[in-house]
Amino acid sequence: MTKVNFSNKELKLLSTKKALKMMLKSGTKFSPEKTLKILQYEEELETLQNKLIELQNWVIKKRQRVCILFEGRDAAGKGGAIRRITHYLNPRFYRVNALPKPSEKELGQWYFQRYINKLPNPSEIVFFDRSWYNRAVVEPVNGFCTIQEYERFLGEVNGFEEMLINDGIVLIKLYISISKDEQKSRFNEMQGNPLKRWKITPVDLKAQDLWDQYTDYKERMFEKTNTKKNPWIIIQANKKAKARTQIIKTILSKIPFQAE
Repeated sequence: MTKVNFSNKELKLLSTKKALKMMLKSGTKFSPEKTLKILQYEEELETLQNKLIELQNWVIKKRQRVCILFEGRDAAGKGGAIRRITHYLNPRFYRVNALPKPSEKELGQWYFQRYINKLPNPSEIVFFDRSWYNRAVVEPVNGFCTIQEYERFLGEVNGFEEMLINDGIVLIKLYISISKDEQKSRFNEMQGNPLKRWKITPVDLKAQDLWDQYTDYKERMFEKTNTKKNPWIIIQANKKAKARTQIIKTILSKIPFQAE
């Protein structure tokens, strides 16, 4: 067995009450290396969450409007990342939008109309757990829109987003990326867990078979909508913990706030 030499800081972490609880819970399967990794992640996450509070305070005081889009394949971890971001934020000044399929009335409206109604007000951060980019990938792959509707969307979306930022909205577009094998593993885990099984939808069940079609539409989405003013930021997310901290760091770096 390879002997691991821990630094004084690492030993201090392993001596905390949280570490001891983890050790007792894992019993004979206890791994100091794995425990340390979890503790370091939680410590970094807490530091970043404190920074997010500073960011929100700045948004509130300066009456800023921040809109953050989370796109990615099914099971990529969009919702989990949003939950870590918002965990300590003031709920009066943020919203999470995960829109259901459009109603009959919405189907007769301009495509962007239902999203315009959800945009941030002054002093507010809005997170879209999937956004208007449903029409760029999910809808055409699954036959939920016509080719004409898809092409019209691609012709309008850059102008729509330019109007948003010209009006002062801070727009951040995140694409959370996972591999095909990782997606399959996460689906299997969700199906085997009664607490998570509800997350699986009929669309999810077809995602593996339609992987290549999703890829083709995703690449065209990047080609057409990755503009200088509104670029896509791709986050590699096979490792959930690393992805979550990277997402928060990205948000903090893209908004020019100063702690008050």
